[in-house]
Amino acid sequence: MPTVFESKIIDVEFGENVKIVNPSNIYGCKIGSNCFVGPFVEIQKSVRIGDNTKIQSHSFICELVEIGNDCFIGHGVMFVNDLFSNGGPASGNKKLWKSTVIGDNVSIGSNATILPISICNNVVIGAGSVVTKNIDKPGIYIGNPAKFLRQI
Repeated sequence: MPTVFESKIIDVEFGENVKIVNPSNIYGCKIGSNCFVGPFVEIQKSVRIGDNTKIQSHSFICELVEIGNDCFIGHGVMFVNDLFSNGGPASGNKKLWKSTVIGDNVSIGSNATILPISICNNVVIGAGSVVTKNIDKPGIYIGNPAKFLRQI
């Protein structure tokens, strides 16, 4: 028989008026006030999510991610903290993991992939884009790898 683990919400510090749709797997993190988390979302330990942020279904937010205030994370957005720098998964060697910092008022379109980078305030990431480098100029970014399209 397999070992079966249930989705849980444990050890989470919540702000006021947070709404979560189950099933979700959320643990050891901090979620600010007036946030929404859709179904089938995983938010791992040490993640910090600012106030008024909406996270849509099927998104994965791994350890070492910080998301600012007034952000939107579309459906199926994947955050990455392991760049396979040794040719494969870090296999629990967290020293090889990298962090991601998302500023305020950032919208990330559905199915985008966010590698360990930083994104400044007031940015839109197009659906399906892959962000591989820091973004330090507000605007709209699209593609794989994501490139500046225009100002907002």
